[in-house]
Amino acid sequence: MSNQALLMMVFTESIIAIITVYFFWKVLKTPPKQDSGSFSENKKD
Repeated sequence: MSNQALLMMVFTESIIAIITVYFFWKVLKTPPKQDSGSFSENKKD
């Protein structure tokens, strides 16, 4: 494998890893949505 191909592979995999970590972090830090119509509140016995 040439140096140019290795550099491009490392660069591409790094960008993909950074984007994946960014969106994973964003999902973890997003507060849960308040559900006004949850099943437990609407449940009739």
